[in-house]
Amino acid sequence: MSDTLSPAEADHAMRHWTHRSAGQIQIGSARHKRMFCEMLLTTHNPYKPAVIDWPALPPAALRRVTSLPVWDIAVQTEGRASIRVATYAASVADPLLREAITMNGEEEARHKVVLSKLVEAYGIALAPEPPYHAPADALRAWMLTGYSECIDSFFAFGLFEAARQSGYFPEELVDTFEPVIQEEARHILFFANWVAWYRRSLPWYRRPGFFMKTLSVWISLIRDRVSLARGFDTSGAAQDVNFPANVGDSVGGGVSARALIDLCLAENERRMSGYDARLLRPTAVPAIARLVRRFIRT
Repeated sequence: MSDTLSPAEADHAMRHWTHRSAGQIQIGSARHKRMFCEMLLTTHNPYKPAVIDWPALPPAALRRVTSLPVWDIAVQTEGRASIRVATYAASVADPLLREAITMNGEEEARHKVVLSKLVEAYGIALAPEPPYHAPADALRAWMLTGYSECIDSFFAFGLFEAARQSGYFPEELVDTFEPVIQEEARHILFFANWVAWYRRSLPWYRRPGFFMKTLSVWISLIRDRVSLARGFDTSGAAQDVNFPANVGDSVGGGVSARALIDLCLAENERRMSGYDARLLRPTAVPAIARLVRRFIRT
Protein backbone atom coordinates (compact mmCIF):
# COMPACT_ATOMS: atom_id res chain seq x y z
CA MET A 1 0.00 0.00 0.00
CA SER A 2 1.34 3.42 -0.89
CA ASP A 3 2.49 5.77 1.87
CA THR A 4 0.95 8.64 -0.14
CA LEU A 5 -2.62 7.59 0.65
CA SER A 6 -4.58 9.64 3.14
CA PRO A 7 -5.46 7.89 6.43
CA ALA A 8 -9.04 7.38 5.23
CA GLU A 9 -7.87 5.95 1.89
CA ALA A 10 -5.36 3.66 3.61
CA ASP A 11 -8.05 2.43 5.99
CA HIS A 12 -10.41 1.64 3.10
CA ALA A 13 -7.65 -0.11 1.14
CA MET A 14 -6.81 -2.24 4.18
CA ARG A 15 -10.39 -3.52 4.38
CA HIS A 16 -11.28 -4.04 0.71
CA TRP A 17 -9.25 -6.17 -1.68
CA THR A 18 -10.00 -8.28 -4.76
CA HIS A 19 -7.37 -10.08 -6.78
CA ARG A 20 -6.87 -8.91 -10.34
CA SER A 21 -7.39 -12.40 -11.82
CA ALA A 22 -10.75 -13.90 -12.73
CA GLY A 23 -12.19 -17.37 -12.26
CA GLN A 24 -11.94 -19.96 -9.52
CA ILE A 25 -8.68 -20.87 -7.85
CA GLN A 26 -7.42 -24.30 -6.88
CA ILE A 27 -6.62 -24.41 -3.18
CA GLY A 28 -2.98 -25.36 -2.73
CA SER A 29 -1.93 -24.09 -6.15
CA ALA A 30 0.76 -21.51 -6.94
CA ARG A 31 -2.02 -19.10 -7.91
CA HIS A 32 -3.66 -19.58 -4.53
CA LYS A 33 -0.34 -18.80 -2.82
CA ARG A 34 0.11 -15.63 -4.87
CA MET A 35 -3.41 -14.52 -4.01
CA PHE A 36 -3.20 -14.77 -0.23
CA CYS A 37 0.32 -13.36 -0.15
CA GLU A 38 -0.65 -10.38 -2.29
CA MET A 39 -3.71 -9.82 -0.13
CA LEU A 40 -1.54 -9.33 2.96
CA LEU A 41 1.12 -7.27 1.21
CA THR A 42 -1.15 -4.89 -0.68
CA THR A 43 -3.56 -4.23 2.19
CA HIS A 44 -0.80 -3.21 4.61
CA ASN A 45 -1.74 0.03 6.37
CA PRO A 46 1.40 2.17 6.85
CA TYR A 47 0.22 3.93 10.01
CA LYS A 48 2.98 4.81 12.47
CA PRO A 49 2.43 4.11 16.19
CA ALA A 50 4.75 6.93 17.23
CA VAL A 51 2.43 9.57 15.78
CA ILE A 52 -0.88 8.14 17.05
CA ASP A 53 -2.75 10.88 18.88
CA TRP A 54 -4.18 9.07 21.90
CA PRO A 55 -7.33 10.89 23.00
CA ALA A 56 -7.64 12.41 26.46
CA LEU A 57 -10.09 10.29 28.47
CA PRO A 58 -12.62 11.47 31.06
CA PRO A 59 -11.74 10.24 34.58
CA ALA A 60 -14.34 7.45 34.59
CA ALA A 61 -13.25 6.14 31.18
CA LEU A 62 -9.59 6.36 32.18
CA ARG A 63 -10.29 4.26 35.29
CA ARG A 64 -12.07 1.63 33.20
CA VAL A 65 -9.21 1.38 30.70
CA THR A 66 -6.39 1.35 33.24
CA SER A 67 -8.14 -1.18 35.49
CA LEU A 68 -8.37 -3.87 32.81
CA PRO A 69 -6.10 -6.78 33.85
CA VAL A 70 -4.88 -7.44 30.33
CA TRP A 71 -2.13 -5.07 29.35
CA ASP A 72 0.81 -7.18 30.55
CA ILE A 73 -0.58 -10.21 28.72
CA ALA A 74 -1.33 -8.23 25.56
CA VAL A 75 2.15 -6.69 25.31
CA GLN A 76 3.90 -10.00 25.99
CA THR A 77 1.67 -11.84 23.54
CA GLU A 78 2.63 -9.47 20.74
CA GLY A 79 6.30 -9.68 21.73
CA ARG A 80 6.27 -13.45 21.48
CA ALA A 81 4.24 -13.40 18.28
CA SER A 82 6.65 -11.08 16.48
CA ILE A 83 9.73 -13.23 17.23
CA ARG A 84 7.90 -16.44 16.36
CA VAL A 85 6.66 -15.12 13.02
CA ALA A 86 10.01 -13.56 12.14
CA THR A 87 11.81 -16.82 12.94
CA TYR A 88 9.54 -18.82 10.66
CA ALA A 89 9.77 -16.20 7.90
CA ALA A 90 13.56 -16.54 7.91
CA SER A 91 13.21 -20.29 7.29
CA VAL A 92 10.94 -19.92 4.23
CA ALA A 93 12.68 -20.31 0.87
CA ASP A 94 9.88 -18.99 -1.36
CA PRO A 95 10.56 -15.22 -1.85
CA LEU A 96 6.93 -14.08 -2.07
CA LEU A 97 5.79 -16.17 0.89
CA ARG A 98 8.79 -15.06 2.94
CA GLU A 99 8.02 -11.40 2.15
CA ALA A 100 4.39 -11.79 3.24
CA ILE A 101 5.21 -13.63 6.49
CA THR A 102 7.95 -11.11 7.25
CA MET A 103 5.39 -8.31 6.94
CA ASN A 104 3.07 -10.28 9.22
CA GLY A 105 5.82 -10.38 11.84
CA GLU A 106 6.56 -6.68 11.42
CA GLU A 107 2.88 -5.89 11.98
CA GLU A 108 2.90 -8.02 15.14
CA ALA A 109 5.90 -6.03 16.36
CA ARG A 110 4.04 -2.83 15.51
CA HIS A 111 1.07 -4.00 17.59
CA LYS A 112 3.43 -4.29 20.54
CA VAL A 113 4.59 -0.71 19.96
CA VAL A 114 0.98 0.48 19.73
CA LEU A 115 0.15 -1.19 23.05
CA SER A 116 3.31 0.21 24.63
CA LYS A 117 2.36 3.72 23.48
CA LEU A 118 -1.17 3.23 24.83
CA VAL A 119 -0.05 2.20 28.30
CA GLU A 120 2.47 5.04 28.31
CA ALA A 121 -0.19 7.58 27.31
CA TYR A 122 -2.57 6.48 30.06
CA GLY A 123 -0.04 5.80 32.81
CA ILE A 124 -0.61 2.04 32.99
CA ALA A 125 2.13 0.23 34.91
CA LEU A 126 3.41 -2.99 33.33
CA ALA A 127 5.29 -5.88 34.84
CA PRO A 128 8.84 -6.40 33.54
CA GLU A 129 8.79 -8.22 30.23
CA PRO A 130 10.43 -11.64 29.94
CA PRO A 131 13.02 -12.23 27.23
CA TYR A 132 11.62 -13.31 23.89
CA HIS A 133 13.70 -16.20 22.56
CA ALA A 134 13.66 -17.47 19.00
CA PRO A 135 11.82 -20.82 18.96
CA ALA A 136 13.64 -24.04 18.15
CA ASP A 137 10.74 -25.37 16.05
CA ALA A 138 9.96 -22.42 13.77
CA LEU A 139 7.03 -24.07 12.01
CA ARG A 140 5.29 -25.08 15.21
CA ALA A 141 5.82 -21.61 16.70
CA TRP A 142 4.31 -20.00 13.59
CA MET A 143 1.32 -22.31 13.86
CA LEU A 144 0.93 -21.57 17.58
CA THR A 145 0.72 -17.88 16.79
CA GLY A 146 -1.62 -18.34 13.84
CA TYR A 147 -4.13 -20.60 15.58
CA SER A 148 -3.93 -18.53 18.76
CA GLU A 149 -4.87 -15.43 16.77
CA CYS A 150 -7.74 -17.30 15.13
CA ILE A 151 -9.18 -18.00 18.58
CA ASP A 152 -8.47 -14.68 20.22
CA SER A 153 -9.35 -12.44 17.29
CA PHE A 154 -12.78 -14.02 16.86
CA PHE A 155 -13.74 -13.09 20.41
CA ALA A 156 -11.87 -9.77 20.28
CA PHE A 157 -14.00 -8.72 17.29
CA GLY A 158 -17.19 -9.18 19.28
CA LEU A 159 -15.88 -7.77 22.55
CA PHE A 160 -14.44 -4.71 20.84
CA GLU A 161 -17.84 -3.99 19.29
CA ALA A 162 -19.60 -4.72 22.59
CA ALA A 163 -17.29 -2.26 24.32
CA ARG A 164 -18.10 0.36 21.69
CA GLN A 165 -21.85 -0.20 21.97
CA SER A 166 -21.82 -0.17 25.77
CA GLY A 167 -19.63 2.92 25.94
CA TYR A 168 -16.98 1.07 27.97
CA PHE A 169 -14.42 2.41 25.51
CA PRO A 170 -15.01 6.00 24.38
CA GLU A 171 -15.65 6.39 20.65
CA GLU A 172 -12.37 8.27 20.17
CA LEU A 173 -10.36 5.41 21.67
CA VAL A 174 -12.26 2.85 19.60
CA ASP A 175 -11.47 4.78 16.41
CA THR A 176 -7.79 5.08 17.37
CA PHE A 177 -7.37 1.36 18.11
CA GLU A 178 -9.53 0.11 15.23
CA PRO A 179 -6.69 -0.46 12.67
CA VAL A 180 -5.01 -2.95 15.03
CA ILE A 181 -8.20 -5.02 15.26
CA GLN A 182 -8.63 -5.06 11.46
CA GLU A 183 -5.01 -6.10 11.01
CA GLU A 184 -5.75 -9.18 13.07
CA ALA A 185 -8.55 -10.02 10.63
CA ARG A 186 -6.02 -9.87 7.78
CA HIS A 187 -3.60 -12.04 9.71
CA ILE A 188 -6.03 -14.85 10.40
CA LEU A 189 -7.34 -14.71 6.82
CA PHE A 190 -3.76 -15.09 5.58
CA PHE A 191 -3.05 -17.88 8.06
CA ALA A 192 -6.18 -19.88 7.17
CA ASN A 193 -5.17 -19.83 3.51
CA TRP A 194 -1.55 -20.63 4.34
CA VAL A 195 -2.63 -23.71 6.32
CA ALA A 196 -4.75 -25.00 3.42
CA TRP A 197 -2.04 -24.24 0.86
CA TYR A 198 0.77 -25.73 2.95
CA ARG A 199 -1.12 -28.94 3.75
CA ARG A 200 -2.02 -29.57 0.10
CA SER A 201 1.48 -28.72 -1.11
CA LEU A 202 3.01 -31.46 1.07
CA PRO A 203 3.68 -34.90 -0.39
CA TRP A 204 1.23 -37.48 0.93
CA TYR A 205 3.75 -39.12 3.26
CA ARG A 206 4.37 -35.83 5.13
CA ARG A 207 0.73 -34.96 5.70
CA PRO A 208 0.25 -37.25 8.73
CA GLY A 209 3.18 -35.53 10.44
CA PHE A 210 1.66 -32.13 9.74
CA PHE A 211 -1.67 -33.35 11.12
CA MET A 212 0.04 -34.47 14.33
CA LYS A 213 1.85 -31.13 14.63
CA THR A 214 -1.46 -29.32 14.17
CA LEU A 215 -3.07 -31.51 16.83
CA SER A 216 -0.23 -30.81 19.28
CA VAL A 217 -0.65 -27.07 18.69
CA TRP A 218 -4.37 -27.20 19.47
CA ILE A 219 -3.71 -29.27 22.60
CA SER A 220 -1.17 -26.68 23.78
CA LEU A 221 -3.56 -23.79 23.12
CA ILE A 222 -6.44 -25.46 24.93
CA ARG A 223 -4.20 -26.40 27.86
CA ASP A 224 -2.92 -22.84 28.21
CA ARG A 225 -6.41 -21.36 28.16
CA VAL A 226 -7.75 -23.85 30.66
CA SER A 227 -4.78 -23.14 32.96
CA LEU A 228 -5.36 -19.40 32.80
CA ALA A 229 -9.10 -19.79 33.32
CA ARG A 230 -8.31 -21.67 36.54
CA GLY A 231 -5.84 -19.02 37.64
CA PHE A 232 -2.63 -20.92 36.87
CA ASP A 233 0.26 -19.83 34.67
CA THR A 234 2.20 -22.96 33.78
CA SER A 235 5.31 -21.10 32.59
CA GLY A 236 5.44 -18.31 35.14
CA ALA A 237 4.73 -15.63 32.50
CA ALA A 238 1.73 -14.29 30.65
CA GLN A 239 0.55 -16.73 27.99
CA ASP A 240 -0.79 -16.36 24.46
CA VAL A 241 -4.30 -15.35 25.37
CA ASN A 242 -5.74 -11.90 24.76
CA PHE A 243 -8.31 -10.04 26.79
CA PRO A 244 -11.53 -11.82 25.62
CA ALA A 245 -11.44 -14.52 28.27
CA ASN A 246 -10.50 -12.09 31.02
CA VAL A 247 -12.67 -9.01 30.56
CA GLY A 248 -15.79 -10.10 28.72
CA ASP A 249 -18.06 -9.39 31.67
CA SER A 250 -16.61 -5.92 32.12
CA VAL A 251 -16.53 -4.51 28.60
CA GLY A 252 -19.71 -6.14 27.37
CA GLY A 253 -21.99 -4.16 29.62
CA GLY A 254 -23.80 -7.25 30.86
CA VAL A 255 -24.36 -8.79 27.42
CA SER A 256 -25.42 -12.45 27.60
CA ALA A 257 -23.16 -15.27 26.40
CA ARG A 258 -25.56 -16.06 23.56
CA ALA A 259 -25.72 -12.42 22.46
CA LEU A 260 -21.94 -12.11 22.66
CA ILE A 261 -21.48 -15.16 20.42
CA ASP A 262 -23.94 -13.65 17.93
CA LEU A 263 -21.96 -10.41 17.99
CA CYS A 264 -18.66 -12.25 17.49
CA LEU A 265 -20.10 -14.11 14.50
CA ALA A 266 -21.52 -10.93 12.97
CA GLU A 267 -18.31 -8.96 13.47
CA ASN A 268 -16.19 -11.81 12.12
CA GLU A 269 -18.32 -11.86 8.97
CA ARG A 270 -18.23 -8.07 8.63
CA ARG A 271 -14.47 -7.82 8.99
CA MET A 272 -13.87 -10.59 6.44
CA SER A 273 -16.47 -9.42 3.93
CA GLY A 274 -14.28 -6.91 2.11
CA TYR A 275 -11.71 -9.43 0.90
CA ASP A 276 -11.81 -11.57 -2.23
CA ALA A 277 -14.52 -14.21 -1.73
CA ARG A 278 -12.30 -16.86 -3.30
CA LEU A 279 -9.98 -16.79 -0.31
CA LEU A 280 -10.78 -19.28 2.45
CA ARG A 281 -12.09 -17.90 5.73
CA PRO A 282 -11.15 -19.22 9.19
CA THR A 283 -13.91 -21.70 10.02
CA ALA A 284 -12.95 -23.74 13.10
CA VAL A 285 -13.62 -21.16 15.82
CA PRO A 286 -16.87 -19.82 14.28
CA ALA A 287 -18.09 -23.42 13.91
CA ILE A 288 -17.31 -24.20 17.55
CA ALA A 289 -19.02 -20.97 18.62
CA ARG A 290 -22.17 -21.89 16.66
CA LEU A 291 -22.17 -25.33 18.27
CA VAL A 292 -21.81 -23.88 21.77
CA ARG A 293 -24.55 -21.37 21.03
CA ARG A 294 -27.02 -24.18 20.37
CA PHE A 295 -26.68 -25.35 23.98
CA ILE A 296 -27.09 -21.91 25.55
CA ARG A 297 -30.60 -21.17 26.69
CA THR A 298 -32.20 -17.99 25.44
